[in-house]
Amino acid sequence: MVEGALTQGGWAMGSVPLGALVMLDGAPLPVEQGRFLIAFDRDAGPKAMLSASLPTGENLTQELTIAPRAWHIEQVDTPLRPPSLPDEAYAKLRAEEVARINAARARGEQAEGWAQKFLWPAKGRLSGQFGSQRIYQGVPGSYHSGTDIALPQGAPYAAPAAGVVVLAADHAFTLEGNLLMLDHGMGLISAFLHSSALLVKEGDRVAQGQSIGLVGMTGRATGPHLHWGMRWREARLDPALFCVSQS
Repeated sequence: MVEGALTQGGWAMGSVPLGALVMLDGAPLPVEQGRFLIAFDRDAGPKAMLSASLPTGENLTQELTIAPRAWHIEQVDTPLRPPSLPDEAYAKLRAEEVARINAARARGEQAEGWAQKFLWPAKGRLSGQFGSQRIYQGVPGSYHSGTDIALPQGAPYAAPAAGVVVLAADHAFTLEGNLLMLDHGMGLISAFLHSSALLVKEGDRVAQGQSIGLVGMTGRATGPHLHWGMRWREARLDPALFCVSQS
């Protein structure tokens, strides 16, 4: 019923007869012309259950085996520093930013990019791996939620697949900087962080390969690079598993 990267941080596409209802672990999935998308969080468990109710009344089930990944884990012999308590102004500002991000994710735009073969938004050295994590004297820090591409300041990047712009920050967010989010349809969303400039605005429909922003180091960044993150619903995904080779 499905094929793709059945692994942590991965994805798969499936097909069913027209009119079928599909569920993943009991949650209903959107189906478009008999096709659907599923994806698996970085920390997904080893099994998932896919089911389909066909128009004929037949019910199908398929147990999916989700392969584990060998994440790049770095042991650090220093304690994890607890975050400093934010002041009231910062806390209010960050809450507003997170609310905008969550609202963008919840829009649920219709777009065809989810079904395309994704392209890299730009070509460059991969300077940050999805899922990598530091362990501070036995205490895990947050893992890296996207893929970083080292590029010079002002280098253009393009839409890896078609989509609708659901967030184009009109000012730099505290962590993400100039943030751009694209909804590719079916709950699949790309986020591009730290841009020096955005070339599109909210509501724009963009084509695969269209220039959408310029690389920068706004927000919490130590140098110019493109951070590309992907999510399907609440699952954080590895962008590299969606893409053809950079070569």
